[in-house]
Amino acid sequence: MGATLRAGLTNPWVQLVLLIALVTLGLQAWQGRQQGALGERTARAAAPGDLHMISSTTCGICTQARRWFTDHGVAFTECFVERDAACRAEFERLQAPGTPVILVRGQPQLGFSPPHIAERLAAPPGG
Repeated sequence: MGATLRAGLTNPWVQLVLLIALVTLGLQAWQGRQQGALGERTARAAAPGDLHMISSTTCGICTQARRWFTDHGVAFTECFVERDAACRAEFERLQAPGTPVILVRGQPQLGFSPPHIAERLAAPPGG
């Protein structure tokens, strides 16, 4: 078995697959750390009331955003256009083409971009 394993490891295709696997795992670990740091920064910067998400019950991106906020302990509120008339009215007032619309300190952001949210929270209020 040892000889077979050594022979397999000298095969260039096996080496390439192993290299790709190692690079992929390393990249995933790095991205996980980056997302964790971004989540911590966002959670520290987001005071209650700073983030409000206008969602739809059928929106997959809304689900991703909700999960990300929750997983990182980011304070946010959420309403659903199908369930709440005031939420629907706000959505229509903004003339947004879809959900989610994330209000960052009252300023609308269409879609979900954690780096953009963190950047906007880091800016001085009103800036």
